[in-house]
This record gives sequence, structure tokens and C-alpha cells, in this order.
Amino acid sequence: MLDLISVLSRWAIPLFLFVVLVAGTLRGVRVFEAFVEGAEQGFGMAVKIIPFLVAMIVAISIFRASGAMDLFLGLVSPLFTCLGAPPEILPHALMRPLSGGAALGIATELIEEHGPDSLIGLLVSTAQGSSDTTFYVLTLYFGAVGIRKYRYALASGLTADLTTLLASILVVATVFRG
Repeated sequence: MLDLISVLSRWAIPLFLFVVLVAGTLRGVRVFEAFVEGAEQGFGMAVKIIPFLVAMIVAISIFRASGAMDLFLGLVSPLFTCLGAPPEILPHALMRPLSGGAALGIATELIEEHGPDSLIGLLVSTAQGSSDTTFYVLTLYFGAVGIRKYRYALASGLTADLTTLLASILVVATVFRG
């Protein structure tokens, strides 16, 4: 069974691309020209989002360097302890909505320090895999397409981030410590 899964996973993307090419050709789509046009639009979009990306990186750096992150972590740490979650995962929980790369770096450090099968390793892995980078999505993608009014998207995203964090704590406590 593992061999079958391995073969399927290895061929899934090439097979998908082949099906898309055949379907496009059968429908009369000029596949190569459509690909080149899409690549050109993608490059234009990449150039357009650079200012938003730089702004996000600067904001995260200021947040960390100013000590605001440490202050916030100190305030929230007792709540995490009451929930049965180790406060060591707080930097990851706070960074995940801001930056996927930074959150992954924090998760990697925690897993290396405490081990992948530790409570901290399991919590941070579950949270990393079940949440998204809300501020990154709003800043980069919404900014790139010109969406200016994203108040409800921000509230929804942050609510989802909090929900996935609490669900991660509950799932790990139930499944792995239970």
C-alpha cells in the first residue's frame, strides 16, 4: 500500500498537467500561448506586490525589535498556562498570522529544542499546519488586487487564527495526552 501511495504521489502533478494539456487541446485552446500570457500576468503581479511585501517585512521587524512582541507574550502567558498549553508556543502563535516563514523558523527551533514528539513539538506542528498567515494574505494579496476595505476579512482571519490555535491545543491534549 505504501508503494502505491508513493507512486501515486510521484505521478500526481505530472498526470494533472498532462490532463490539463490534453483537455485544453481538445477544447481548441492554444495551450502554449495561454501559458505564456498567464506567466506574463504573473510576473506583472509579482512586481506589483513587492512594495506590500517590503512593508510587511518592515512591520514585523519593528514589532519584534521594539519589544512589543515580548510585552504581549508576557501578558498572555498566564492564559496559556491555564489552558494547559506551554507558554513556549506563544511566539509561534503570535507570529503565525504575521509571517509563515518566521512562524516556520520558530516552529523548527521549538521542535529541535524539545523534540517532535514532545507536547511543544506536537502543538506547534498542529498549529503550523492548521492556520494561515492572515496579515500576510491581507497585506500582499488584497493590496495587490486593490482591495482597500478589508475590516471584516481581518476580523474573520484573526478569529480563524484563534480558533485553530485553541483547536490545536484541544486536539493535541485529547489525541496525544489523552
